[in-house]
Amino acid sequence: MTADSTAFDLAKAGAVLAAESARFASFGWMRGTSGNLSVVLTRDPLRLAVTASGHDKGELTPADVVLVDGDGVAVGAGRPSAEAELHARVAASTGAGAVVHVHTVASVAMGHRQPGGIVFRDLEMLKGIGQPAHDVAVTLPVIPNSQDMKVLGDRLEAARDPRMPAVVVAGHGLYAWGTDPRQARHHTEVVEWLLELELTRR
Repeated sequence: MTADSTAFDLAKAGAVLAAESARFASFGWMRGTSGNLSVVLTRDPLRLAVTASGHDKGELTPADVVLVDGDGVAVGAGRPSAEAELHARVAASTGAGAVVHVHTVASVAMGHRQPGGIVFRDLEMLKGIGQPAHDVAVTLPVIPNSQDMKVLGDRLEAARDPRMPAVVVAGHGLYAWGTDPRQARHHTEVVEWLLELELTRR
């Protein structure tokens, strides 16, 4: 991948991530500068476009992304989200092409209420994450938070259920992923719906 193609791919990724970010911000899921998004540009070596740190997520432009490597370290100009390392870890361990991190009330509340994991069953919305609507229980893992992204990545990998493309970080928010930004968005919206339902039930 040449420098010119990297710049082109980063610009395209920036446009996609800006649009996705505006959508999530409109739901109140990325208030202020909270939350972050990424998309994989190449696998070998692993390179991701990650939203830049400290920007209002409802006002991102295509230029507000940073190229990072497989350790979440910036390759070139810009300062990526502090959680870029975790995005890279999720992409590497799950094969995801895009990762979404949102700070929603439902994910934080349910993470506190059910720190051992949140079980969903007998809901049509489970089809949105590729699971049967009936006769199967699917658990959304909840992991303790940490400011050390390696520790958090270890916890995520240990708790991850391959049937559930998401995890709640206690007291922090929801991570979800998919093969591309569109699927990652769908997974985020479906899991958030499930969390909101559980919150209203209780």
